[in-house]
Amino acid sequence: MVRPHRFTVNIETAADNRFQISHEDAGDLSPLVYAEITRAAALLREQGIVVHLFESEDRDAPDSVFPNNWFSTHAGGYVAIYPMKALSRRRERRSDIIDMLKSRYRVQEVIDYSGLEPDGLFLEGTGSMVLDHIDRVAYAARSERTDPIALEKFCAQFSFEPMVFSAKDSSGFDIYHTNVLMCVATDFAMIGLDMVTDLEIRCEIVHRLGRTGRRVIALTNTQIEKFAGNSIELLGADGRILALSTTALLALTTDQIDIIGESARLLPLAIPTVERAGGSVRCTIAGVHLTPRG
Repeated sequence: MVRPHRFTVNIETAADNRFQISHEDAGDLSPLVYAEITRAAALLREQGIVVHLFESEDRDAPDSVFPNNWFSTHAGGYVAIYPMKALSRRRERRSDIIDMLKSRYRVQEVIDYSGLEPDGLFLEGTGSMVLDHIDRVAYAARSERTDPIALEKFCAQFSFEPMVFSAKDSSGFDIYHTNVLMCVATDFAMIGLDMVTDLEIRCEIVHRLGRTGRRVIALTNTQIEKFAGNSIELLGADGRILALSTTALLALTTDQIDIIGESARLLPLAIPTVERAGGSVRCTIAGVHLTPRG
C-alpha cells in the first residue's frame, strides 16, 4: 500500500474515469487520505495480514495511492510492471518497492511492459485485469487503459486465458478499469453483469465463473457505482477476508452479505476521501503472491 502525503484528484484521468468526483473547492484532502490509509493498513494488520506501507510525497503523482495499477506479483517469483496511459501515473513506478520485494521475497524475474507506452498500448495491472488464479482466466473490459494486444502479451507470459469484453455504465461510457466491475474470490465472484454489453459473453462469464464452483453475485449498476465490485479477498490469520469499503458494504444486500459470509469475513475500510479519486479498496492494495525468503 502507498500512503500519499500530497493527495489530489487527478485531473488528467478524469476524462475516462466516471467514478471520480470533482476536487474543486474541496480544499486540501491530503490529511484525510493520509489518515484513511493509515487506519486501513492498521486494520489489515490486526487481521494478521502483512502490509508493506510506503510513503509518497510526489505532488506530481496524484494517484500514487493506487499501486495495483503499475505492478503485480505472481507465484513462481515473477513481478510484472505495466504500461500506464496517463503521464502522471507513470511517475508512480518506484524502484524502491521492487527492491523491497526482491529483498523480502524470492523474485526470479521482473517483466517490464512499460516499453509499450510509446505505441499507445496500455494495460494498467490488476485494475485492467481481474485474474482468476484458479481457472487461469484474465477478465478484461475494453477501454483506453486496457489494450487487447498488451493483454495478450501478459497472458502468454503468465499462462492466463484472456477474456475481453465491452462494459459500459448507465450513461454509455466504457468502464475504465475491470476491477471496479468485478471481484473474483475463492468461492464466489461479484460482477456488474448488466454493464457487460454482449449477452452471449455475459453468459460465458457466468459459466466460466460458475464451473469452478463459485457462486456468482450479480451487482446492480448502483452497487458498482458505490464500489461494491472493487473488493479483494485476502488471507488473514484466521481465514479468508473480503476487504471492501464502508461505502461498498452499505450498498450490498443482506442476501449478498450472507453469501459472502459463508466463505469470507467482511472487513469494511472507511476510505471515502480516497474514493473521490475514482478507486476504492481493491485499487489501494497490490497483492503479494511471492514466497518469503527464509
